[in-house]
Amino acid sequence: MDNIKNFFWWCAGVHKETLNKFPEEQNKYISIGATIFFTGLFAALAGGYALYFVFSGNDFAIFYALLFGIIWGLAIFNLDRYIVLSIDKSKGTFKQILQALPRIILAVLIGLVISRPLELKIFDKEIREHLRIDYLKQQQANIDTLQKTFENKYAAEFTQLNGLKSQADSLETTIKTDRQKLNHEIFGTKTDETSGVLGYGPYAKMKEENLKKQEIYLDTLRTRIQAKESLLSQRKVKEGIMDEKILTDKSLDSAINVAGFADRNAALSNLHKKPDGSIEESTEYAVIFITLLFVFFECLPVFVKLMSHKDAYDIAIANQNIVHNFESASNVDIEKNALNNLIPQRTDVAIQRRMDRLSQDYESNK
Repeated sequence: MDNIKNFFWWCAGVHKETLNKFPEEQNKYISIGATIFFTGLFAALAGGYALYFVFSGNDFAIFYALLFGIIWGLAIFNLDRYIVLSIDKSKGTFKQILQALPRIILAVLIGLVISRPLELKIFDKEIREHLRIDYLKQQQANIDTLQKTFENKYAAEFTQLNGLKSQADSLETTIKTDRQKLNHEIFGTKTDETSGVLGYGPYAKMKEENLKKQEIYLDTLRTRIQAKESLLSQRKVKEGIMDEKILTDKSLDSAINVAGFADRNAALSNLHKKPDGSIEESTEYAVIFITLLFVFFECLPVFVKLMSHKDAYDIAIANQNIVHNFESASNVDIEKNALNNLIPQRTDVAIQRRMDRLSQDYESNK
């Protein structure tokens, strides 16, 4: 327990010898140190998880994620530790808040950064389903675009094909009507276009010959339609349109597994939007509350330091700083005085040596 206590004290950046004099304040700084430590731990997990998707599919993805997670966690830990240490409790409340304001803003930004990767993991199942729908829509849109481009490119061929199909449909309707008239003529059914005489007479033969000609022409149209469709199919294969197919479940799972951070982040941002365009408020609020939770957790060390009253440990540290500042100022003054006394002495000696040299020169010249 002593090792854990000393570790959390170190995380809080306290002066151990001074804090040992005030046992009633020790638990508070254990809590502050633990908050700073776990904030850095969450940052390491979030940073490593985010980088894992950057190198997803790489053999060294886990190694890179661990390395970056450790570096990112230590950076956030050191920054939080500095933020807490830099708040001077000897100043007034307003000055403390003003001093901590830039650090609170920085803590909010850090909270937003470290919360996003963990939100991606929390909503992983929903994100995968959203990506599945998006990928299917994108694939269908690609197929529709390619098909439309192909139809525009071969508009003349498609016009001819549609014309042949219209003729074939119209001719099939006519053949069906003429076959019914032939039956009426054979069985002696009296209509405006039949004789009403029972039997296979000259009118029946004429209608049957005309019907055979129409059927032969219909077969010709169907042959031409098949040839035109075969030609267009060959051109689709040649231009690679037939290779574009709707993704299977296995293909979708593979695509989702290698989805990058940007795709997952976009899916998380649109997770509250339903396919019909409506908004699912429960999911939207869940994402917001999780983000606020991590922001609050990141700001917690600063808030704890601001909310804590000025205790005996803070007073002792402030007094020590005053003593150190006074001693430093005294040492500087002593050095300045010694330097000021030394310079005139050295100046007088130099002037005397110069005068003696000039006197010797004068006597020699004389």
